[in-house]
Amino acid sequence: MAIRRSLELANTQDHDDDGHPARTGTLWSCIAHIITAVIGSGVLSLAWSTAHLGWIGGPVAILCFAIVTYVSSFLLADCYRSPDPVTGDRNYSYMQAVRVFLKSEQEWFCGFLQNLSMYGFGVAYVITTSTSMRAIQRTNCYHREGRQAPCVYGSTVYMVVFGLIQVVMSQIPDFHNIHWLSAIAAIMSFAYSSIGLGLSLAQAIINGRIKGSITGVPASSTANKLWLIFQALGDIAFSYPYSIILLEIQDTLKSTPPENKVMKKASVLAIFITTFFYLCCGCFGYAAFGSLTPGNILTGFGFYEPYWLVDFANICIVVHLIGGYQIYSQPVFASIERWAVKKFPESRFVNKFYSIKLPGLPSFQMNLFNLCCRTIYVASTTGVAMIFPYFNQVLGVLGALNFWPLAIYFPVEMYLVQNNIAPWTKKWIILRTFSCIGLIITLLCLIGSVQGLISAKLR
Repeated sequence: MAIRRSLELANTQDHDDDGHPARTGTLWSCIAHIITAVIGSGVLSLAWSTAHLGWIGGPVAILCFAIVTYVSSFLLADCYRSPDPVTGDRNYSYMQAVRVFLKSEQEWFCGFLQNLSMYGFGVAYVITTSTSMRAIQRTNCYHREGRQAPCVYGSTVYMVVFGLIQVVMSQIPDFHNIHWLSAIAAIMSFAYSSIGLGLSLAQAIINGRIKGSITGVPASSTANKLWLIFQALGDIAFSYPYSIILLEIQDTLKSTPPENKVMKKASVLAIFITTFFYLCCGCFGYAAFGSLTPGNILTGFGFYEPYWLVDFANICIVVHLIGGYQIYSQPVFASIERWAVKKFPESRFVNKFYSIKLPGLPSFQMNLFNLCCRTIYVASTTGVAMIFPYFNQVLGVLGALNFWPLAIYFPVEMYLVQNNIAPWTKKWIILRTFSCIGLIITLLCLIGSVQGLISAKLR
């Protein structure tokens, strides 16, 4: 099989071994996709999470979730091809890999959770965008009118504007055409993370001391403290979410060197970079604000100069989230559109493409079903965000929903099947224990985050 595949690659430079147009992704484009997916709105809540976990629990939790993501990415990378991870047939998506290695019932469950999680990320990104835009207005208002000014602004208008932008951006054909968007988004994520880190450090220096404690922010009762701890863990889980689109990212890579090797190397580099930023943002943010650490760290600088730097950081967040929204939406679009083509093979509405040429732009293909479907999807995420505009609580629920099943359970199960690992062997026991611990943490995160969301809704 390896010899046949090599001959096919040599003889068809414009196409890969599966007949698809040659993939052009590289290590660096892969890292850009991962960073765009990982360093998202979750990084802004890490100082809040650290505040509720304390000086020991916060950093340890971030490192533990980084290790889990590292293990998960290595297990998943080998599932891109089957049965052999280097020369086998391609699995273009997470769902397809589950279908190949596990039962069809599990494929349905995986697809439901994966699409629900990616839909949820879209909702979270709409909320975060409106939060950042309101922070810009509030910062400018305080700078212009003084700290006592009643600078209160709504979020609906910003959500609608972001939704309209995403309607346009969602017409990008597929995941393979957003390398440039991921590169811009990755640069933006480094920019606002660095600004948040620098401002937190500066504020800690101005304070003249490091705020915070070993036990974290005090609560009115032990029960409330536990709810907040569980919610904080859910927020950290949300900050490492890219397992759900790892195989979709891997499907953009060139065939040589082997995709799984490139993916593993990219994962190591990306996780190292993001974990460094996460620890710095979480710890310096807590050191600067202590018990008053805000849910979104950049909103904590509304009273402080230089206001223009805070504005720039929030603009970077918005630009990043435009790309991040597409990273998580394109796999959903692809899944829906594949289903429609299979279900309605004769429908012109579903299958016919029209060539569109706008002045000053290259021509592109437009499909009416894709246009309608993607527009409805964007409109729905915007509508849900308007109903539940609760930043930390929504992040916690989403992090808990995808952490165990998508980042631990399915990767472990597929690895056991692919490598024919017998029950009760040493490796089998280690992986099963790893999965059970992940399940317990997920249940605790989900309970705390749902309780926080209900409480926020009732207030």
